[in-house]
Amino acid sequence: MENADIRIGTCGFSYSEWREAFYPKDLRQSEFLRFYSLVFPFVELDYSWYAMPKAEQLLAMTEQTPPDFLFCLKAHKSLSHEIGENWQESAERFCVAAQALAGRGQLAAILIQLPYRFSYIAENRVYLGDLLSALEGFPLVVEFRNEYWYQQRVFDELSKRKVCLAIIDRPDLPGLPPESQILTTDRVYYRLHGRNSTQWWSGDATSRYDYEYSPEELKDRARMITAISHKAKQVLVAFNNHAEAKAVKNARSLKGYIKKFQL
Repeated sequence: MENADIRIGTCGFSYSEWREAFYPKDLRQSEFLRFYSLVFPFVELDYSWYAMPKAEQLLAMTEQTPPDFLFCLKAHKSLSHEIGENWQESAERFCVAAQALAGRGQLAAILIQLPYRFSYIAENRVYLGDLLSALEGFPLVVEFRNEYWYQQRVFDELSKRKVCLAIIDRPDLPGLPPESQILTTDRVYYRLHGRNSTQWWSGDATSRYDYEYSPEELKDRARMITAISHKAKQVLVAFNNHAEAKAVKNARSLKGYIKKFQL
């Protein structure tokens, strides 16, 4: 697998603070996605965690992007963080929306990002298995935030189900998973959250990820991505350090470093 499809993008795109730093000052927010898709080939949609996505919304997004542009859809919080008795109904609604992207050939993956408190206990293992079955048929990625999920029986089950284990770059803090290079499918999904250890537990959705990777850190990431790309068909890289447009700056730099290492 010498020619993996490597796509670099960001987690989200509709940040008003990216004006001037990335988007033209006078660009309407309704035009952000169209502009973004001219620069990056892939985006992770995080709004779908906060609000249940609708098929018509996603179809409208595809009309603003090139036909080969890919979306990752983050699973709604009712499936990962606020799980209730009616989660199956939420899963069905989510699948209807996801199918709109899949039908256009623009769904890269569904990302199930599980919180630190989602510990490795029997109840959670059963639930995760049921959720993966409910979403079966879509390309799935699971991101664990708790290190105890990192064991061989979990990797084997993900491989059996053809579910991708997300690789994560994060602060070096006790309890968080290691930055492994474990592949459970022929797809790699790499999320870079930054290394802001002082804000990881106490910060909000912006300050927690407020971090700018240095050139040396990005070169190290580029070497790793280049090496792992030889084992995969596709590599999706999503920068989550969105504060002050640091994600787009780092994404552009990483793309350049990878090109140099591929020469």
